[in-house]
Amino acid sequence: MKRIASFLIFITCFLLPLVSLATQNYIVGEGDVLEINVFGHDEMHSIVRVGADGTIIVPLLNKVKVGGLTVSQISDKLAKLLADGYIVDPQVSVFVKEYRNWQAVVLGEVKKPGIQDLTSQTTILELISRAGGLTKDAGHKAIIKRKIVKDGKITTKTIVVDLWKLLEEGDTSQNILIHDDDTIYIGKGGFFYVTGQVKKPGSFKVTPDMTVIKAIALAGGFTDIASKNSVKIERKMDGKKKILEDVPMDTRVKTGDVIIVPESIF
Repeated sequence: MKRIASFLIFITCFLLPLVSLATQNYIVGEGDVLEINVFGHDEMHSIVRVGADGTIIVPLLNKVKVGGLTVSQISDKLAKLLADGYIVDPQVSVFVKEYRNWQAVVLGEVKKPGIQDLTSQTTILELISRAGGLTKDAGHKAIIKRKIVKDGKITTKTIVVDLWKLLEEGDTSQNILIHDDDTIYIGKGGFFYVTGQVKKPGSFKVTPDMTVIKAIALAGGFTDIASKNSVKIERKMDGKKKILEDVPMDTRVKTGDVIIVPESIF
């Protein structure tokens, strides 16, 4: 219960303000539905859909071009237009009531890979949730391929999201917004192996904070006859397998490592 409560506090205090800020920076386009309010002027309330030409119909102003502007820019534009002979010091608020039909593709280590509709501002954390969450073999990086159109040319931008920082450390800077036509790929995590005098030898997933002592704990801990000060790591370096002798317990574990706990000779 404490973990659930902490997660809810995390969402309320950190993620929701970021999503709200991101909404103000959302670039409006054809098909978006906007709700417009002018403080103190209920007759100005309107719900409008952005047309193919990027315009909306606003009371008193008729057609206004908003396509390509952010939500906050539209608020400022409408306020300036209304202040020009219509309303004194207008306070205009604009909200995106319905987003145009955006889609993204999620592939790899999620429980429900495939196309996801983006009916609202969607962060990568929300997208993973909609895709059923991560599988047990998921790694700690998400790769986003994003199409960028500039001067009539289409290029692809690669964005790397550190899921470990996002999910385990609460780094909200990693919780980026997903764009239309994004492709998100989450690969398998790396594994290491523990063998020898441990209670549960086997393979385990590498995490960024994995050390030899944590690896041995995952493997059930030392047996009664383990040589605790003589732990070795078999590691591939420069294309060749090498044995690291008597490694310290705080040594970082890497993908493919084989941690060997020998038997004590005494």
